[in-house]
Order: sequence, then C-alpha cells, then structure tokens
Amino acid sequence: MSELPQRKRLPHTPPPRVGTEAVFFITVCCGERRTAGGLCQQSVFDMIRQTAQVHIDKGNRYPQLMVLMPDHLHGLIQFGRDVSMRATVSAFKRYIARHGGVEWQRDFFDHRIRDDENLHEKREYILANPVRKGFAKTPEDWPYVLLMGENGKLRAW
Repeated sequence: MSELPQRKRLPHTPPPRVGTEAVFFITVCCGERRTAGGLCQQSVFDMIRQTAQVHIDKGNRYPQLMVLMPDHLHGLIQFGRDVSMRATVSAFKRYIARHGGVEWQRDFFDHRIRDDENLHEKREYILANPVRKGFAKTPEDWPYVLLMGENGKLRAW
C-alpha cells in the first residue's frame, strides 16, 4: 500500500502588492466537525466577539463580518499593516481554545477578495450558510453573526 499524500501547509501570506485594504474570506474549522453546539454557544460567541474586538483595538485585524456555525467560522477580514495573517489567526484560535474549550483543526482557509462583486458574493454566501444548513429560515434569524459597526465596534445582528 502506498503512503497517503501529506497535507501541504498553506502560506497565508499575501503578496507584497496587496495593501491593507484587502479583504480576505476566512474559514476556520473545529477539530470535531458536525458536533452539536460547538461554536454556537452564547459564552463562546461572546468570547469570540470580545477577542476579535481586542484585535480590532490593537489594529491587528478588522472583521467586517463573522458568522459562527456549530463546527466552523466564516469571516470577511482585513489585516493590519505589518501583521501576519497566520500569526493573528493562530493567536485567536489559541486564545479561544484555552479559554473557551474549542478544539480547532490545524490551519485555516483564506481567499483574497479581489473586487466589490466578489465581496458581495462572499458576504451573501456567508450570511446564507445557516439557512442552507437548515438552522434558520432567514439570515436575520441566526443569532451568531457579528458585523463591524460604524463606530469600529463589533455588534451582533
């Protein structure tokens, strides 16, 4: 029997030409996929909001939108200048794991948004995820959504 292919480590490093205005579609998955509750617990949701706000206040990242599902999180996020995407997401995951008891899969998925049409498409995809999975009738019915307010503070729906 031949060896299974090894999982490649993704670079998560935007090219130098990509400025801080770039938005990334990020997906972070829990270690136990399809677990009941998972990220969708009020205490975990509150911790994620508070932790994300700390990163905003430090200038490390600026999530425009985050949607928690039971076993994964989607976000549209900008990263600050001179901030490593990998280090920022790793620190976020480490804190939530230690203090919220969430087990994460290794690594994460990122995709740079290249234009307004693609941004709108990804935003609609993220917001519709709980509806597609049968957790809510409309995106507005799903309580685990964080949006960036005009005041620079994350807020729930």
